[in-house]
Amino acid sequence: MLGASLRRLREEKGLTREVAGFHIRASESKISRMELGRVGFKTRDVEDLLTLYGVHDDVERRGLLEMVREANTPGWWHKYGDFLPTWFTTYVGLEEAARMIRTYEVQFIPGLLQTAAYARTVFRLGYPDAPSKEVERRVHMRMQRQERFTRKDGPRLWAVIDEAALRRPIGGREIVREQLEHLLEVATLPNITIQVMPFRYGMHAAEGGAFSIMRFPESDLSDVVYVEQLWGALYLDKREDIDPYLTAMEQLCVESTTPGGTAELIGALLRKNLDGAHL
Repeated sequence: MLGASLRRLREEKGLTREVAGFHIRASESKISRMELGRVGFKTRDVEDLLTLYGVHDDVERRGLLEMVREANTPGWWHKYGDFLPTWFTTYVGLEEAARMIRTYEVQFIPGLLQTAAYARTVFRLGYPDAPSKEVERRVHMRMQRQERFTRKDGPRLWAVIDEAALRRPIGGREIVREQLEHLLEVATLPNITIQVMPFRYGMHAAEGGAFSIMRFPESDLSDVVYVEQLWGALYLDKREDIDPYLTAMEQLCVESTTPGGTAELIGALLRKNLDGAHL
């Protein structure tokens, strides 16, 4: 979040990344990495940038400099850094800071709503050569990420799931049954909303694929759109890039089932599963 604050201050002064980089004896690309939170922060660099950006108020400066310490303190997820790619480490850090996450998923149940057995199956599909110990650590990390969303004071999670993801037989009948039951359970939590984009709509606003939108407690910080790719991810935080995704998400929510309709649809699929029928 420090990076986003620095970018906002720079843009308010009408300065380029090249000018900011020259001021701290660095390159334009370093300023870009700082603003995206993809590099560590040095107190001296941030102090110099704040001076350049005209931030002279002691209280404001102290608050931003305190963020330097927080940004450089490794989060709990860094202990998984031996197998987590850098681009996903960035995502987890943003997820931890978000007060609301809106997500649309096509292929799988969203990771924050997966059971351990379902997640284990997904990881084995995605990393077929990974040893069992690594797979279990990946599962454990995913379960740990979910914990804050199930607390009474946890952030808001609003998920739209394509019907195809509910019907796809990931891991077999028992794993699918447990996953459907889990969705019905967590959907009753006050801070979790689950909708389903049903097949009957055919084409819809998010045919381009899955994405997530993260919103933060600080009102001056922009939303961040996360679009995961096969071996990387895009992080979008400029208004002109975010707006199309916000529009698509709003349209998805309008066209998808209501929470009550979601329970009915998942319940029907669960009964089919129990009867041994194909979903």
